[in-house]
Amino acid sequence: MRRSIVITGASSGLGHGMALEFARKGHNLGLCARRTDNLESLKQECLSVNRSIKVVIRTLDVNDHEDVFDAFREFSNKLDGLDRVIVNAGMGKGASIGTGHFEANKQTAITNFVSALAQCEAAMEIFRDQNYGHLVTISSVSGVRGFRRALTVYAATKAALSSLSEGIRIDVMDTPIKVTTVHPGFIRSAINEKVKKAPFMVDTQTGCKALVKAINREPANCYVPVWPWSVMHYVLRVAPLSWLSRMS
Repeated sequence: MRRSIVITGASSGLGHGMALEFARKGHNLGLCARRTDNLESLKQECLSVNRSIKVVIRTLDVNDHEDVFDAFREFSNKLDGLDRVIVNAGMGKGASIGTGHFEANKQTAITNFVSALAQCEAAMEIFRDQNYGHLVTISSVSGVRGFRRALTVYAATKAALSSLSEGIRIDVMDTPIKVTTVHPGFIRSAINEKVKKAPFMVDTQTGCKALVKAINREPANCYVPVWPWSVMHYVLRVAPLSWLSRMS
């Protein structure tokens, strides 16, 4: 079992939900996010469902790239090594390109890709030194195609993250280090709480249970929940643009 797990962006949404699921399964946790009060509350929630685990929390803004490296080393020291790191922190700000929202689009691009790169670098340094570990990146089914409006930059960052993850996977083939890219479909969370309608949307708890089940299998790629996204991602790849326009 991957005993010690770090989750970034753990204070809300999918990170919060995955932390509780992993706590129930007996994993020690390193939880980080920007909001300390939420982390304190989450720590108590995790311990309330499983008193036998160790939970370490730390404030971290993943856009402070130097601190990402410090945080991961700190987690490794306090948890006696890291078995799995879940690169989950992200955001969904943005608007159609050329409509005066460059700063919001840039913020999403930096957080979702450059800062994800920092997290992957920090995790992989520890894994290479240990000669074991499991890197998990949370991408999205939106990364398989381009999308319009608020999803334009978001989808592009997720496509980039998927490609980055595959490159890392190739680099450590035939070693004890594993790399999994998770492509969630529409799971209700803080990042999409304002979206009123989305196809096949599931609640946070259902989605997080599916995420944890998929992550524990350690596949190269997985689409979550399995139904319908294990099929729908193929449909998305060949769908006409007119059809995609109705999904965003």
